[in-house]
Amino acid sequence: MIPSYDVVVIGAGVVGCLVARALSRYQLRVLLIEKHADVGEGTTKANTAIVHAGYDAVPNTLKATLNVTGNAMYDQVCSELDVDMSRCGTHVVGIQPADIETLDALYERGRQNGVPGLELIDGDEMRRREPAVTPACVGALYASTGGIVDPFQLCYAAAENAVVNGVRLWLDTEALGFERRDSQVWGVRTTRGTIAARWVVIAAGLWADDLMRQLGHESLQISPRKGQYFVLDKCAGEMLRGVLFPCPTPISKGIVVTRTIHGNLMLGPNAEHVADKEDLTTTAPGLCEVMAGAQGLVPALHARDVIRTFAGLRAGGNTGDFVIERMPEAQNVVALGGIESPGLTAAPAIAERAIDLLREGGLALRERRDYQPVRHGIPRFSELSDDERLALIAQDPRYGHVVCRCEMVTEGEIVAACHAPVPARTYDALKRRTRVGSGRCQGGFDTPLVLEIMSRELGLPPTELTKRGGRSQMVVRRAKDVPA
Repeated sequence: MIPSYDVVVIGAGVVGCLVARALSRYQLRVLLIEKHADVGEGTTKANTAIVHAGYDAVPNTLKATLNVTGNAMYDQVCSELDVDMSRCGTHVVGIQPADIETLDALYERGRQNGVPGLELIDGDEMRRREPAVTPACVGALYASTGGIVDPFQLCYAAAENAVVNGVRLWLDTEALGFERRDSQVWGVRTTRGTIAARWVVIAAGLWADDLMRQLGHESLQISPRKGQYFVLDKCAGEMLRGVLFPCPTPISKGIVVTRTIHGNLMLGPNAEHVADKEDLTTTAPGLCEVMAGAQGLVPALHARDVIRTFAGLRAGGNTGDFVIERMPEAQNVVALGGIESPGLTAAPAIAERAIDLLREGGLALRERRDYQPVRHGIPRFSELSDDERLALIAQDPRYGHVVCRCEMVTEGEIVAACHAPVPARTYDALKRRTRVGSGRCQGGFDTPLVLEIMSRELGLPPTELTKRGGRSQMVVRRAKDVPA
């Protein structure tokens, strides 16, 4: 028998998970599918984690409108979902005299977009606020509503809240195509068989255009744009209070130096158009470009503080704006495409726009009386007071066993993540939920013990544990089990 749902959401990045959460308010059968082994495995896991104020986007575009609207929603969303977020403010730094005109233009654009809390400051004031900024700074644009967030946390928190409220989540389930009847889609073909659906929401990130093309929509073309990053140790994080942007270019907001919500520094990204939608390689020239750009903003940055490099792909569309619409070619499909920066900031507003489109299309939305908007996350042992730690250990002694010394992650946190509403079933999923292996040693000391705990809690032999699903096994045999 073919499983049947009122709405199938394709793609469990931050946008798809927030759409699923928004749908869970209503009396609907909702299925969220994701081709990877965890939520947030696409663009969501590799971005600058910035809550943008909204002065960049061209006025009267969806990017501009949903950026400002989404920004204003962040305090409530993050509070309800127990997600780490800080409105530390952001600065666009001018270095050349000609940059003053750019700063003035951004200020005016922000004013047109309705961004509150914008301020133009001179170089002396900027150096007072951020002493590590380059002495060449001639001025800056400050946005008080800008900030930083944990994007992984937001994504899986939204997914967990959706699941608790009745949404089904199928991981390792790739959408392959659609079953149609005239101008309507009645089913989604997946690697787990066909799923009947009254409505479909495409939130597939880099692959949104491929799915839309199968329904006859040819105009959107997504070209992956790769950005490379450095993560610096927390000792370097002390030199900066917030987020520093350079003056932007036509294709990028530039190489950013930002403090992360967990106290590290992150540098990047550069911008390189690539053909492969799965190209996450880092390169020496690309990383050199990032370091040089970052040192142009903060000269004291040093490669000795780097603890990790990575690359992310942005879903750059050819329209210059988000594509958020009921598809003319398939009237019961809502397409969310070209969701590049400021997609993370706009995500809560994009989810509400998707709900509006479903309502306008005739989907009956009757609110559930038992909807629970609040989600409580796993206790962060490193962030608790001594009294709170003692109380937690009294409830569960496993919280007294520190496994990851760099990030002060305990066995209790690992166990809780393995049994959460959206459980961590891969090493990377566990890392995103607990920060195990995210510190200076990058898991060099604790990985064997972490795998032992995961094996026990998930009921899997260590050889079946993977880094990110598929064939990414962490170990292939015990050290002394040498083949004959």
